[in-house]
Amino acid sequence: MQPLLVLLLLIPGYWQPIPQQAAALDESIKRGNKIYQNNCQACHMVTGQGIPGAFPPLAKSDYLMADSIRAITTITAGLSGEITVNGVTYFGEMAAINLDDQQVADVLNYIRNSWGNKGPFINVELVKQARD
Repeated sequence: MQPLLVLLLLIPGYWQPIPQQAAALDESIKRGNKIYQNNCQACHMVTGQGIPGAFPPLAKSDYLMADSIRAITTITAGLSGEITVNGVTYFGEMAAINLDDQQVADVLNYIRNSWGNKGPFINVELVKQARD
């Protein structure tokens, strides 16, 4: 790869997904919205703001956006103990959610592209990798 092209790819906002991938992300987000409503909304709220002191926010969440694999395993394996989200410490437990790989990818694509979040496309292969 040419050095200039590599440099341009590293500039934030320069790389845009190809139309196929953008369409796949849009469809995944639509499916993920329904999954979120049925599985996540009760604790993390319609706006993704969570409940202060009880359930951390997903909106503009540094913890959520920092690590795609960790986000996947939080859903598939659950999470307990102390975490820090946007500088606030939470102590709690989130049970694993029984979703197939496509549903996990869809709900994360919805969450990671809503409420001020902007994340890359999570595909089924990445979910499978994280489960292994």
